Amino acid sequence: MNFIEMTVSSAHEAMQKGSFAAKDLVAFYLDRIERLDDILHSVILVNPKALEEAEKLDQYLEEKGAFIGPLHGIPVILKDNVDTKDMQTTAGSKSLEGYVPEKDAFLAKKLRDAGAIILAKANLHEFAIWGETISSMRGQSVNPYDLTRTPGGSSGGTGAAIAANIGVIGIGTDTINSIRSPASACSLAGIRPTIGLVSRGGVVPYSLTQDTAGPICRTVEDCARTLDVIQGYDREDDETAWSVNRVPDSYLPSLKKDGMQGKRIGVLSSFFGKERVNESVNRVMEDAKRVFEAGGATLIPIDDPIDSDWMIREVSVHLDDFRTHLDGYLEKLPPDAPVHSVEEVVASGKFHPGIKDNLMTAMSLDVGTAHYNEKRLRQEAMKTHIMQIMADHQLDAIIYPHQQQLVCKIGDSQKQRNGVLCSATGFPSIAVPAGFVEDKNAPVGVPVGLEIIGRPFSEPTLLEIAYGFEQASCVRKPPEI
Repeated sequence: MNFIEMTVSSAHEAMQKGSFAAKDLVAFYLDRIERLDDILHSVILVNPKALEEAEKLDQYLEEKGAFIGPLHGIPVILKDNVDTKDMQTTAGSKSLEGYVPEKDAFLAKKLRDAGAIILAKANLHEFAIWGETISSMRGQSVNPYDLTRTPGGSSGGTGAAIAANIGVIGIGTDTINSIRSPASACSLAGIRPTIGLVSRGGVVPYSLTQDTAGPICRTVEDCARTLDVIQGYDREDDETAWSVNRVPDSYLPSLKKDGMQGKRIGVLSSFFGKERVNESVNRVMEDAKRVFEAGGATLIPIDDPIDSDWMIREVSVHLDDFRTHLDGYLEKLPPDAPVHSVEEVVASGKFHPGIKDNLMTAMSLDVGTAHYNEKRLRQEAMKTHIMQIMADHQLDAIIYPHQQQLVCKIGDSQKQRNGVLCSATGFPSIAVPAGFVEDKNAPVGVPVGLEIIGRPFSEPTLLEIAYGFEQASCVRKPPEI
C-alpha cells in the first residue's frame, strides 16, 4: 500500500476494505520519522504509545464494524505548544523540558475523542515567538523542498512533517503568520480560523488577543475535516462563545469543485512586492489569478495602501501581550513545573539565544499602556476598514501572496510576510499552494502560497474558494526526500 500523500478519506476507505490497519499507517510514519527527522528536525518527541493506541482502534473497528469517530486511526502531528496529558509540552523550550500537563488541551481532547492518534509533538520557533522554527529543544527545522531554507514558522515543524508525508494531518497555532507561513513555505493548505472558532484552552499563549489554532494539511478537504473536529465552545476560552450558532454542522458541504464560480474576489495590490526579489512570487501569483478567472471568479483590484510591515509594528500586539499572557499560563503550572514565569525562563538561561532579543523586548512591554491601547484602537479601525472594502466592492474574499518573497534561507529572517492582516483583526484566512519557483537547491521548486481572507466566520465561503482553486490548479507536489 502506498501511504504517500494519504488523506483522511483515502485512509478510511482502505481501512474499511481491510487493505491496511491503523497500526500499519502509524508504523509507516514512525519509520519515516526515523529515516528523515535527522534531516528535517521537525519532531520534538514521538508518542511512545502510538502503536498501542492504533491497535486498540483497529480492534474497535473489527469488533464494532464502525469507526469510533470522524478521525478514526488518523495520525496527527501536534505542535508542541498544545498540552498533552501523557507527553511533555515544552513550547520548544528547554526551560519547560520534562513538564507533562495534567490534562489535554481542549483541541487535543477533541482530536482524541474523534479517534485521532497524536503521533508526535512538532518543533516550533521557541514559544512561537518568530517565524523560522528554531528552538532550544530541537534546533532548526528544515524545509523538505529545499534543505537550505527554513519551513516558515512558527509552526514549521508541523509544516515540514506534513509536507514530507509524516502524519496525515497537522495542527499549528497562529499569532501573526504561524499557520499560513509553513503552509505557504511547504506547499500545504492551512487555516487560521476566526478568533473564537477554536479554543486556545491548554495552548501555551503568545498573545491571547491574536492567538488561534488550526489545521495544516496536504489538502483543503483534510483541513475542513480537522476543523469540523476541533472547533467548538469551551468555557475555558471566553472568545469561543462568539462561535455559538455561527458554525455549520460540517464544513464538508463547502468543498465544491465550482467553488470559485460567481465569487467576487479582491486582489490587494499593496501586499504584492515591487522589488526584484518579489518577481518570482509575483509570476506565480499571475498564474494563480488566471486560475481564478478561468474558474468563474471576478477579480477586482484593490489599491488600498495597507502596509503589512507597519501593521506588525503599530497594530499587532504580539510582543506587548507576550509576558503578561505567558505568565498567566506559567503561574498556573503545578509546583513541580520547571518555571512559573517569563522572568524565570530568562533567569534559567534554558532558551535558544536566537529568541533573547525578543524575550528582552517583551519583558519591557505590557498590556494597558498608552501605546498598547493605541494599537488596540488601530485593530478595531482596521477591522472596520476591511469590512468597508469588502462592502464597497461587494467582495466574497480578498487574495494576496502570503509572503511577498520566497521563504528565507536558514540563518536569515523572514521578510515581507502578509499574515498580520488577519492576525491583528481576528479575521479568518486560508493559505493554499499557488505554485513553485525554480531553484538549484529545490528539486521540485520552492513553494509559493496564496492567502484567501474573509469576514469573521466566513470559513464556509473561504473553503469553497480554496477548494475550487486547489482542484483547478492541482499544483501540490510532494518533496523529493
